[in-house]
Amino acid sequence: MAWLQLIRWKNLLIIFLTQLLVWGCVILPVEPEILTPFNFACITLSTMLIAAAGYIINDYFDNKTDSINKPAQVVLGKAIPRKQAIIYHSVLNGIALILAAFVAGRAHHFEWLLIQVLCTLLLWYYSTKFKRQLFTGNIVIALLTSLTVITLIIYEPKLHFFLRGRIFEETGDGVLLLNPAWLLVFYAFFAFLLTWMREVVKDMEDMKGDSDQGSMTIPIKWGLSFAGRFTQVLGITALICLLLSGIRLLHSDRAFTGYYLLFIVIPLLAIWTITLNRKHTIEHYHKASRNIKIIMVLGLASLIINILSTWPKISF
Repeated sequence: MAWLQLIRWKNLLIIFLTQLLVWGCVILPVEPEILTPFNFACITLSTMLIAAAGYIINDYFDNKTDSINKPAQVVLGKAIPRKQAIIYHSVLNGIALILAAFVAGRAHHFEWLLIQVLCTLLLWYYSTKFKRQLFTGNIVIALLTSLTVITLIIYEPKLHFFLRGRIFEETGDGVLLLNPAWLLVFYAFFAFLLTWMREVVKDMEDMKGDSDQGSMTIPIKWGLSFAGRFTQVLGITALICLLLSGIRLLHSDRAFTGYYLLFIVIPLLAIWTITLNRKHTIEHYHKASRNIKIIMVLGLASLIINILSTWPKISF
């Protein structure tokens, strides 16, 4: 049980479901060349192993801070020996790279493996250095979250072809058809933006422990009110992009997705953004962090709405 807590099994499940929905709802309908069921299983397992290794190394270097911020949740050094954790970190990364190399080799594109190497390096330097730097740590985690989707785009050549096309293609009868590759680019963008928002809120929640350990986060540098306003600006940016996307989708073959964004995701995100700065307590920020994760999952669920209709076979 301690190991499951250490590797954040719930977050790993979200990573798996994210890639499964992307693959099943967007990539599979375009008849993938490389990401067959077996190859996809290798890539998604590789992604989860790298993430698990990242959680281990993060807790290894962040043990003192976590002991201040979340003492009840600390398992490293108590239930799990620190030396053993480092060994498992290396083993998990090694297996992950082997799995990714297998798929890249079958595609004759070993350069694709660089994305997994990049992720392992970013997670290491995030834990040892970036996490305590202003902006850098938040942006690195947001980038890694978006790479969950981008990895699948890179490993499927069919999507490279679609990326050369326009976002929407108009048919003879005036219906707009949504390009599946650009749909995933949008998901990656919003994953980046909402994760950045959540990371700032987590910094607000963990301000005391981070300050004691000499970290330089936005709330430590400029205060909780500024950090809240900064996050609200990111939220407004996301809302504007979602609103424009939702309206555009209403006039496409993905109208149901447009309605879903306009009447479910956007209102919830708007409420979250408006209420973020109303209180400045650890409990409030903890709840806000949990709620933005729920909104992210609801946004991901829109992929299910997309598959309610079959992707048309078109050329861009």
